[in-house]
Amino acid sequence: MYKLYYTNRAKKDAQLIKTSHLKSKVEDLLNLIAQDPYSYPPEFEFLKGDLKNAISRRINKQHRLVYEVLENEQAIKVIMMWTHYE
Repeated sequence: MYKLYYTNRAKKDAQLIKTSHLKSKVEDLLNLIAQDPYSYPPEFEFLKGDLKNAISRRINKQHRLVYEVLENEQAIKVIMMWTHYE
């Protein structure tokens, strides 16, 4: 089981998710990645550029859950969970 850590951006995104219809979907994804961050399905992709080494999973067509796996710490840093990476 991986421990989840949230960036300030992800904490702000969590407030938006609480008031949306996406709350249960995000909770399911967070539970899934806490068990196994590389679990398939659902599909995921490794990102490039500024977010190199981060992983993205779809919440819906517009929003993504973006996180980084910190294997040495058995932890996951949740980077963002609302708008598509910018």
